[in-house]
Amino acid sequence: MTDESFGALHHVELWVPDLARARDEWGWLLTRLGYGQYQDWPRGRSWRRGATHIVVEESPDLSGRTHHRTAPGLNHLAFRAGPPEHVDTLAADAPDHGWTELFPEKYPHAGGPGHYAAYLVNSDGFEIELVATD
Repeated sequence: MTDESFGALHHVELWVPDLARARDEWGWLLTRLGYGQYQDWPRGRSWRRGATHIVVEESPDLSGRTHHRTAPGLNHLAFRAGPPEHVDTLAADAPDHGWTELFPEKYPHAGGPGHYAAYLVNSDGFEIELVATD
């Protein structure tokens, strides 16, 4: 196979309990990470960057209203977030947009001494990791 996109992540779909809140919280983050709004429908929205898109949907088929990052399933999504200064800015701005810092006492090395990242959790319990890259 010669297609360079073969095996690449196409999309991630997150089922959320409150679509309006998810649009605000995920929209702020994804826009800051270079994603543009891609699709919008009554129960969902997606943002796209390159060939990958991220979807939030308030499905009528939800079996519960709470996401637990420590339960089986998705623990977190990790994003390349640019240089350390950009990670710092995102982490500082995040509380104004529904995100709370995890492991603040270990910031920015909660992932280990050679790993610069911010770990955030939103109002619905979804965790993200913003990894510094050069």
